[in-house]
This record gives sequence, structure tokens and C-alpha cells, in this order.
Amino acid sequence: MSKQRMGSEYIPLVGEDMTKVRLVLPFSKVALCTVSLPFTAFLFCIVWSIIYNFEHSNSTHCKVYNFLPSVSAAIGHYKPQKDVWKFAIAVQAIMRSSILLFNFRYYREHVYQWAQFISRIVLLTYALENISLVTLSFWTSNESYAFHKLSFITFLLTSFIHMFILYYLLSNCRNSTKDISEIKSLKWKWRLMMCNVGAILAAVYFFYRHNKYCEPFVYSLFALSEYIVVLSNMGFHLTIIWDYPLSRILISSNGCRII
Repeated sequence: MSKQRMGSEYIPLVGEDMTKVRLVLPFSKVALCTVSLPFTAFLFCIVWSIIYNFEHSNSTHCKVYNFLPSVSAAIGHYKPQKDVWKFAIAVQAIMRSSILLFNFRYYREHVYQWAQFISRIVLLTYALENISLVTLSFWTSNESYAFHKLSFITFLLTSFIHMFILYYLLSNCRNSTKDISEIKSLKWKWRLMMCNVGAILAAVYFFYRHNKYCEPFVYSLFALSEYIVVLSNMGFHLTIIWDYPLSRILISSNGCRII
């Protein structure tokens, strides 16, 4: 018998299993990579738009001075920004599908039976959030404004519902005792969720004020609020690394499973 080392754990490999094991990855690193892709692409799009498309990306119907492009302008109006963003979103969407499967198995085992319906809502909103993020990224406001708007609204709604219900689920519906890592995760989930809600309200206010009064810099404050919405959403999803700190993903010729 031979063994493959995984941190402080060993996976026994017997007979044919030795040829089937391909890769063992810490779940936390997979989650970090999943969030890092859109995070890096987002920063690239903002910085590149400011440096190379400053005038056009900050132009509005009011014709007043602004210094930050909106999210839609930064990720969907210019190249190479929109190509970089689409690539990052497509790859992370695939990776988030594996996380969805992981969460499904975890909730089935660690959530009270009476709360299984709640866990299904969490999974559904997670999937819808991911789908709407893909559609709003690939159908930009320049190409299909109505569909982009619908996708964006769906993303905001499903994102908020997912965050709120997930926080409730993990706080009150688990049949296991929360450890230090999980308590830390819940604290940051709450903080980032409140930050996200506050940023959404600020974005609505600044957007209304911009269209009502056409003041300089107000559209930039709207854009900044959008950035906080996006980044707080990414941060919320990143807290999953504290939910499953010791879990591993085993990739073999037989498929992918959690160990």
C-alpha cells in the first residue's frame, strides 16, 4: 500500500487507484482563485479605462466633469477590457459550478432536515446570480440594453437574497457546532452584506441625483458606489474559505469529489 500526503492527512492508494488519482487541491485555494479572476479583471478594466479611455468612459448626457467610469462602461464598452472581463467571468462561472456542487453536498449532510428547503433556495439564488453575471457580461448595454438591464437587476436581487438567506442558514440551521473559523466567516459575511446593501442604496441615490441635477462628480460617486457593490459581493463569496478550511478537492479519471 502507498499513500499520498495532503498536508497532515494521507489518502491511501490501493491497486488501480494509484493510476486514477490526478490532482488534490485545497478547497480554499480553489475558492481564492475563483474570486481572484473577476477581481483582477475588474481592477484591470477600471485602470485601463481611466488611462486609455478617460474622456469617453466618463462622458454622460449631462456633459459635466467626472473622473471614474461606471462599471458598465469599464467592462463592456471598450477593448481589451471587455474581452478580459468576459474571459474571467466565463472561467469563474465554470469554477463556481463545482463550488455549487460542493455546497449541495455539504448542506445535505450538515443542515437540519427542516431547513433543507432553505438550503435549496440558497443554491438556486447562487446559480441565478452566476448566470445573470454571465449574461450581463456577455450582453453589454451597448449591444442589448434591455437584456443587460434585466440581467443586472436579476444579479443584484439574487445576490442580496443569496447573501441574506445563506447567512441565516449558516447561523441557525447547521446540525454541527461552529468552530472559530466558521464564526469568523459569519462575522465577515454580515459586514460585507451590510456594506453591499449600503453601497446599493448609495448608488441609487447618486444615480437619481446625477439625472436630476447634472452636478459634476456625482456620476463618479455613483460609479464608486458600484465598485463597492462589486467588491463587497466578491468579498462575501471569498468568506467560503473559512467555511471549509480543511476540505480538499480530489480530481481523478473517475471525476471530481470532495474529501
